[in-house]
Amino acid sequence: MRTVILHHHLFKNAGTSLDQILKGNFGPAWVTREFSASPSRHGNTPEVESWIRDNPEAVAFSSHTMMGPPPQVEGVRIVSMVLLRDPIDRIKSAYRFERTQVAETFGAVLAKHTDLEGYVKVRLSLKQDRQCRNFQTYRLAALVPGKGSELERAKQALERITIVGLVADFSGAVARLKAEISDTFPNFRWEEVHSNRSDATSATQEQSDLNELLKQYNADDLALIAHCVQATASSAELHLSKKDTIQ
Repeated sequence: MRTVILHHHLFKNAGTSLDQILKGNFGPAWVTREFSASPSRHGNTPEVESWIRDNPEAVAFSSHTMMGPPPQVEGVRIVSMVLLRDPIDRIKSAYRFERTQVAETFGAVLAKHTDLEGYVKVRLSLKQDRQCRNFQTYRLAALVPGKGSELERAKQALERITIVGLVADFSGAVARLKAEISDTFPNFRWEEVHSNRSDATSATQEQSDLNELLKQYNADDLALIAHCVQATASSAELHLSKKDTIQ
């Protein structure tokens, strides 16, 4: 059976560093593509499935814009992966990145013309803008369309993704990916890289009231991270328990 890696690349969640590792291992067999948003309950899942089928030589697929249930392709084992990050750190990193980004996107223009507080408050005032409001919960919930709150559906999505890692434990996440694909790709190698990082020293002086505002509007993301940390710890304890039993 063919095995492929599917990277759900969330903006400012160390995805570029992960892509560098994948590209370093698979070269031209690492591919990337972006998709248009779809109002369908299936999102753009059919397009993602076609992308995988139409690129039989590709091994690693990466996209920022996959929305909808996880793809299923006959004869293909899909090892999906996503990295999550403390939402407040992610938002500050996004601001620093867009402030220096050579682009005319809304976020890049806004960041160049205001400070961090202004950037956050403008984006929070736009109800359809999720950059500073539970962004990660929103993206994961899209994998489980239907009833239930975004947070409930996002937690369900974590169960459907093969590797859920934390940016704070990037090495651990990649190590789990390596273990997951070792049967098919035993020569997978990596050294920790930091691509597309935003220099923390360039940040403006953050005020505690802004942090509190961000916590308020990102309560679901914070709960999701806590859930992920607990699940990862439980998984590690189970692994150690099984190891002790075998020995």
